[in-house]
Amino acid sequence: MKLLTVIHKPESVIGKNGDSSIIPRLSFFVLLIAFSSLLPSPLFSQWLETTIYVPDSLSGIICPRAFTYNATNNKIYVGGEEGDCVIVIDGATNQKIAKIPVGSYTSALCWNATNNKVYCANRYSNTVTVIDGVDNSVITTIPVGESPYALVWNSFNNKVYCANLYGHSVTVIDGANDSVITTIPVGYGSCALVWNSTNNKVYCANNYSNSVTVIDGSIDSVITTIGVYYDPCALVWNSLNNKVYCGNRGSGDVIVIDGVNNSVITRIRAGNGLSTLVWNSLNNKVYSANNYSDNVTVIDGANNSVITTIPVGDYPCALVWNSFNNKVYCANLYGHSVTVIDGANDSVITTIRVGKSPRAFCWNSIQNRVYVANYASSSISVIRDVTGIEEDRTTPLKQVQGDRLPFEIYPNPAKSVLAIRLPLSADCQAIKIFDVSGKLIKAIATPLAHNGNELKISLKGIKPGIYFLRFGTETKKFLVVN
Repeated sequence: MKLLTVIHKPESVIGKNGDSSIIPRLSFFVLLIAFSSLLPSPLFSQWLETTIYVPDSLSGIICPRAFTYNATNNKIYVGGEEGDCVIVIDGATNQKIAKIPVGSYTSALCWNATNNKVYCANRYSNTVTVIDGVDNSVITTIPVGESPYALVWNSFNNKVYCANLYGHSVTVIDGANDSVITTIPVGYGSCALVWNSTNNKVYCANNYSNSVTVIDGSIDSVITTIGVYYDPCALVWNSLNNKVYCGNRGSGDVIVIDGVNNSVITRIRAGNGLSTLVWNSLNNKVYSANNYSDNVTVIDGANNSVITTIPVGDYPCALVWNSFNNKVYCANLYGHSVTVIDGANDSVITTIRVGKSPRAFCWNSIQNRVYVANYASSSISVIRDVTGIEEDRTTPLKQVQGDRLPFEIYPNPAKSVLAIRLPLSADCQAIKIFDVSGKLIKAIATPLAHNGNELKISLKGIKPGIYFLRFGTETKKFLVVN
């Protein structure tokens, strides 16, 4: 049974055969829907678990707009335009556990998994605050360029790149000692970053110059500048085909760039007011949220063609992909809602009412929760999926769809050993581990000697980074740390 949701658009923003028995049946049906909408029940898979209000008696952030997730300690960090602080949320309990003083106007947050640090870009202070991921203390504050706007972490060389919107530059920070390595001049209005781990390149979208600067991640020099058209605002990297997608807000199209030779492959028409992109690595699709079209464009990552266009809520502005259940979440800013999309068939699963003006996401891969920053109501909506990873690892997995049991991996992130809980009916399908470039790292035949349905795999020789484990037709993403 699907939950029917009716969403009203805010005004301030742009019995046929005479059978009387149908009336009580219809009334019962309406009451059933009304009653069921009050139940945060596993029957509906997705539900609004709780709402976290970030301002409190001790003060806090106002207008939340930036997230990052610390997978080592299962913590969510959120910052906003006002409040000059970052709030830390416990990923297991959804409780606020710390308030960290930072600079003015948090525009971006980034987690360094190697050193377990969180970097906070303070737009009005022209600084980056470095936070200890264990005790939530401020390690240091780093002066950068004018109006720091975007952050990305290079795990190969342990560097953090900061795009300075009005400084027209990218500041490179050493992730070990938090010192500035260099500042790289780029185009005007540097507003978005993405890292290509296959070729160790960093791409910077320059909004006012209608260009993308390509930076060598090893020596931090500019390789080339690629002209795009026009108003580039979003970047995403497809590791399977080594392609970078650049979303252009002004023209409503997506430019596809070859990750090897930095040439433009093609231009794809998306929708009006394109604002953000996300990549689904399981089905190799790119999703584009289009503000003015009130829809999401789905692009085939293999042949760069448009698969379909999905109507969503009013003014879609943010996307996140849940790799555990292969779902895409779309925040509708003026619709005050989140549309949940099936990543396999690109159909709308449900629409969930959240706080006012949702504009950013964070996915908790351990509890399988999606956190939504509600800009105008200064709150965080927490969406839960019943088929997520269970907190109690000793509890047997619940049955899903009859006798079908999904496999589970933990801990995530992992250091030396990765445990896999296999379905009861596990056959001899191989377990395969791939890196983000799609390269096969390890393959193991099953079943092997293991405790019950649990199999442990050594990660010896596997470098820190993001990996994908595939068993049969299912894929899980996990992180390896030092």
